[in-house]
Amino acid sequence: MTDTLKFADTHEWVLDNGDGTITLGISNQAQQFLGDVVFVDLPEVGDSTEAGETFSLVESVKAASDIYAPVTGEVIEINEELADSPELINESPYSAGWIAKIKLTDITELDNLISSEDYHAANEE
Repeated sequence: MTDTLKFADTHEWVLDNGDGTITLGISNQAQQFLGDVVFVDLPEVGDSTEAGETFSLVESVKAASDIYAPVTGEVIEINEELADSPELINESPYSAGWIAKIKLTDITELDNLISSEDYHAANEE
């Protein structure tokens, strides 16, 4: 599945849903670095995101890490399961552990992200 994803250099992944929206989460490497995730500060539906700006926070037993929006847009859905089960980020970072869905302001921003192949080559997992 990860071959269809694009990545930000800050370790967030993006799945283009093909309808002007994306689903995003953090990479397997990021969750491994953090360790056991114990809390996710989810954005709210309707929040605006700005590419490169903080929009969420993930806390683990080892550290807290800001999550940066890889695109500009509006949060249209959040993964409410993370409120009770933040460990989904560790168990399934690329599917059940997604964080939010965003309606893009400018779809061409996806061109600024790194291909899965290039991301994994630069960040040997």
